[in-house]
Parts: sequence; structure tokens; C-alpha cells
Amino acid sequence: MEDRLKLVIIESPAKRESLKKYLGSDYEVFATKGHIRDLPPKSFAIDIKNNFEPKYEVLSDKKELISSMQKKAKEADEVFIATDPDREGEAISWHVAYLLGYPEDKKCRIQFNEISKKAVTKALEQPRMIDLNLVDAQQARRVMDRIVGYKLSPILCKKIAPKLSAGRVQSVALKLVVDREKEIQAFIPEEYWTVTANMEKEKQGFKATLTTKNKKKFVPKNKEEVDSVMSEIKQGEFKISELKKSNTKSHALPPFTTSTMQQDALNKLGMSLKRTSSSAQQLYEGVEVKGEGKTALITYIRTDSVRVSTDAQEACRNYIKQVYGDKFVPEKPNIYHTKESAQDAHEAIRPISMDIKPEFIKETVSPDNYKLYKLIYERFLASQMSDAEYSNVSITFNNNGYGFKASGRTMNFPGYTSVYKEFVDEDKKDGNMAGKLPIMEEGEVVSCKEILPEQKFTKPPTRFTEASLVKAMEEKGIGRPATYAATITVLTSREYCGKEGKYLVPTKLGENVTDYLDQFFSSVINVKFTAHMEQRLDDIAEDKDEWRKVIESFWEGFSGLLGKADASSVTMKTPPQETDIVCEKCGHKMLIREGRYGKFLGCSNFPKCKNIKPLENEEKKPQKLAGKCPECGADMVERFSKRGKKYYSCTRYPNCKFMSWDVATGDKCPKCNSPIIIKGKITKCSSHECDFKVENDEN
Repeated sequence: MEDRLKLVIIESPAKRESLKKYLGSDYEVFATKGHIRDLPPKSFAIDIKNNFEPKYEVLSDKKELISSMQKKAKEADEVFIATDPDREGEAISWHVAYLLGYPEDKKCRIQFNEISKKAVTKALEQPRMIDLNLVDAQQARRVMDRIVGYKLSPILCKKIAPKLSAGRVQSVALKLVVDREKEIQAFIPEEYWTVTANMEKEKQGFKATLTTKNKKKFVPKNKEEVDSVMSEIKQGEFKISELKKSNTKSHALPPFTTSTMQQDALNKLGMSLKRTSSSAQQLYEGVEVKGEGKTALITYIRTDSVRVSTDAQEACRNYIKQVYGDKFVPEKPNIYHTKESAQDAHEAIRPISMDIKPEFIKETVSPDNYKLYKLIYERFLASQMSDAEYSNVSITFNNNGYGFKASGRTMNFPGYTSVYKEFVDEDKKDGNMAGKLPIMEEGEVVSCKEILPEQKFTKPPTRFTEASLVKAMEEKGIGRPATYAATITVLTSREYCGKEGKYLVPTKLGENVTDYLDQFFSSVINVKFTAHMEQRLDDIAEDKDEWRKVIESFWEGFSGLLGKADASSVTMKTPPQETDIVCEKCGHKMLIREGRYGKFLGCSNFPKCKNIKPLENEEKKPQKLAGKCPECGADMVERFSKRGKKYYSCTRYPNCKFMSWDVATGDKCPKCNSPIIIKGKITKCSSHECDFKVENDEN
């Protein structure tokens, strides 16, 4: 009897080729291209009075695809739903099963953390029911974010400016940036001085820094104190009062989570969150490897776990032994513990196979893919290596009661640092740590060649970079691995933040939004509450809470805040700007007003006179900068057509004639090389034939 086909349903078409390598000829792979049934994009779709029932719809552009999927499922002997191994993937599986008419107890869901033969084969042998707890946790997130986005955003538009959006996580991330800027603006620098002695013994120079006075911590506050120090130590000599020697070890860092990967990619490689997310997705789904075809290289990329499988651990240890030798392999495997607040749904990010070295793929993948894979490979390799070992020397010199300290450190064994070194911010580097110091003994007097005092001032807190904001969000429990990049991207795309170099700086608009939310929604839009709601979502996933009760408790407080804000006369709108233009209908002055489609002229005698007209020459002059040209890299500007419709064009026009109805990021699609655009709450490929996109939901 001839075998009938088995159908495997996945999300991304980019995975199809990688996955087919490990399936038999009797398997067909079908891609949903992301969500196929969801809350409609242009209506609220939450029935608050009916226990917050969400009104899901088949997405309009997926109707033909769904018909094809249903037909193939009927023809197949078995159907396996293999969407991504996270809560959103579980929810997509649930929607697929619903459209296929499957009962809740049907074992049709398979899950693999990596696209490898072993993982895929094991998953096919262990189909399970769809986990409704995970689905409910995702439903709760979608419903809560929809409520915030659709109920709060109109109030911001009414009270501040048109076309604004609010998000449960987005607005808290913005608040972190704005609050940091306020700290910086309020910061008052305080004077202090350092006193450094340039020492020398046997022609070897080193530095010792003033740290104590009469064995108590001491930092001179002004020149008078420094002058007193200088006059006293010039009368004395630098005698060693204490000498400490110790051996220390430095333990390897754990393998990457989504957050730590994003941070290191920006700090070490200069890759933005969008570039990192795009590259990581391709490495997970599959890239061309010489002699292997399209091959998936890394495990699932949205994770907050540092756990790795025993098999992967052993493979890594064997590789280290072969390449670096026994001494680089610790006696017991390095085990890392995931923090309590993490979901720990699957492994850390690691290479699938240690045999595919970064240099093997360099010729066939993009520079970003190569650099990121090398970073992931080396971080995982280092995580299973022996400690680095150091000899440390700390010497304290006494001069008339003033203590000067010199420190030195030499490496005895490089261990994991031979592969991977931790990134250290320039502001946190210890400039007084020397390498090897000359041999000295307690009681010895050492020659001082020069004493250098230097005036300094305390520095304000540092502005957030994308990487440090991700770190802060993770530490404070705001958002989850899948939302970091999209949340931070929307802050800049909607002009709540700009950039100065690598640093995020809030715009006046961003500050106004935060100030308004602080005034009316401080009990909801804050770090503590947002982290608490993330914990409640985790409780739903673990069957410790019921999703509708969580939404109900949120709505009870939030609805009252909405009513008070809407009824208040408080506004942060920019007042209309008076012009010398006279209204031809009533003789009053015309005002420059701002509406949904930009600035226009409106009569100051409104509502008695409703005369409006386009702002003269508005369509001819360049507007504010908006994105980068994907053709030549120049700035794009916002312009308006004669009918008042907004579009974006290159500042190098007519030499470059690229234009777009949507903001272009300046990047090209990793799948088809078309321009990448920002379309509402989604960053996506501009080609209608391509499915590449990064979804942001309402966050």
C-alpha cells in the first residue's frame, strides 16, 4: 500500500529548505507566513462586556493560503503543527488547529528548539496536544496590549498631537529614557581631585593613586586640599606599608540569551537591534553553507534561559579537548542557572553543531551573519572552558599618613579568555590596574619621579544605548525576549526618541507623552506594575491564574484612569501659530494648525468660519528627516503631495529618485534585497511578494 503524505505546518517559508533536509520524501512542508488568524488591525475587537472575548478574524491576505492549507491537511495522513517554540508560536498553532477543525485533545503539535535531524526526528516521535495555558498567556498579552493601544492612544492624540501611540511596554521603556534624561539635566557636577604618583624601581615605571588619609578613604574635594596633600607628601617618602599577593580565577560567561546577544552584538560588532534580530532569524532558519546547502546554524533565538542540553555540552567539551587540550576542559561541565523570573522554555542560544566553524560559512553568508554566528559560536565555546587564572599584587605606600595604592595583575592561564573576552565599557575600566609590577617588599622605600594632581568633576548618569536599555528592561522585568527589539525600534520610528551617536535621546514629543502619562496613568505605566503584569502572564502559562480574571483586574483600574484623563481639561497640544495671512471669507487671521495629515491653514474665527486650505508651499519644501534611503544611504525627508498625502523622498533628488509612501529604514531585505519599510506597527519588506517582517503588536 502506498504511503500517504504527512504534512508539517511551520510559520516561515525560510525554514522550509532547512527542514526538508531532515524529513523523508513522504513529508510536505507548508508555511503559514506568520499569523493567519488574529485580532483585526483596524478595529478594537475585544468584547469587554462579554468577559473580554477577543474577536479573531482570518487575515484578509491569508484566505487563499488557508484554503490551500485546509486542502493539503485533508489529503494528508498525518498533520504536525510545528510553529515556533514560544507562546506566540503556541497561539498560532491553536489558530491553525481551529481552522483545520481539530479538537483540543488532538496530538498534532510538535516542537523543536533547533532545526537538526536529531531534534526534528525526536519531535515527530512525540506529538502532543496544544498547550492551552501557553495560548491563554499569549491571549492575555494580546488583549491587554490591545486595550492599552486602542483606548489610551486616542487620548494622547486628543491631548498632545495627532498620530501618537501608547503601549503597555513601549510607554514604560520610553519613561526609562525620559527619566534618565531628567536625571542628567538635574545633575550638578561636584569637584574632586586625583593625585597620582609616578613610581619607579629598577627602571620599571608604575603608578600609585592616593586612596586614604590616616587609613580612612580620602578624595580631595578642591585645590586647597590638594595643595595641603602636596606640601605634606613632598616632605616624606613612599614606604611600602602593606603588600598583598593573591591568586584569583575568572569564570566563563554563560551562553547567550536574547538580551545578552543583542547587547554584545551592539557593543562588540556595532549591530543595531534590528540588524541583530534579522541576522539571528536567518541563522536559526537556515543559510547557505558550502557543500551543505541551506542549513540552520543556531538554536531558537527568543529565549531568556542559559540552560543547554547535555548532548550539546558534551559535544562542546570534546571539541575543546581536541582543539585546545585537556587543561582547557574543566573537571565538571560548567552549569549556569537561569534567573527565577525567566520563562526557561528552551535552551540558550548556541550553535547546533560545533563542526560548522565560523570560517566555514564566511564565503557564503552576509557579513552580519558571519559576525553574529562567530560571536554566538565563541561565546558558547568559552562557556564550557576552564577558568582564567591570575596572580594579583596590591601594594600600599604610606607617605606622612597618606596611602597610595598600586595594583598589578598577570595572567597565569588564559582559560576561556583565549576564545572570548567580556565587553567592558570605557567608563568602567580601571585605569590604575597595571600588568606585572617590579618585585618589592614591605618596609621598602621606592623612588617617586613625579606627583600629578588632576582636577575632575563627577559625571551624570550615562544615556541609554539600545544595548543598555535592553539590559535595563530585562533586569526590571519589562517585556520579554521577543519584544525587546520591536519595543525599542518603535521609540525611534515614531520619533519619541532620537539618537546622538549610539545614545538614545528623548524628543520633546517623547517627554510630553511621558509627562502626560505620569500625570494621569502613573499607577499603570510604571516599571513595578509592568513587571507585575509580566509575572501574572507567567502565572497563566503555568496554570496558576485564569487569563480573563487577570484582564478584568487590569481593566477595573485602567478604565477609571481613562475616564479621568479624557474628562480633564489638561492638554499638551502645541498652540496654533498665528500668521499674517488674512481669511478671504471673513477677514480674520489664518492660523497654522496641525492635523492628522500634517500642518494646514485654518481660520482663527473657527467654528463660525470653517475656512481651511493647504499651507502655502508646504508641498514644495522638505519636511523633517524620516529614515534613510536604501538606494544611496542619504537622509529621507517627509514631503506632501498636492492633495496633502504624505510621502518620503531622498534628499539627493533629482540625482536619486527613490521615494516611498512608508518610512524606509535604509536597510535591504535579507530575503529578496527590496527596501525595508516601517508600516504602522510592523517593520517589513516593501515587496508584496516577500513575507519578511518584524512584528511589534501594540507594545
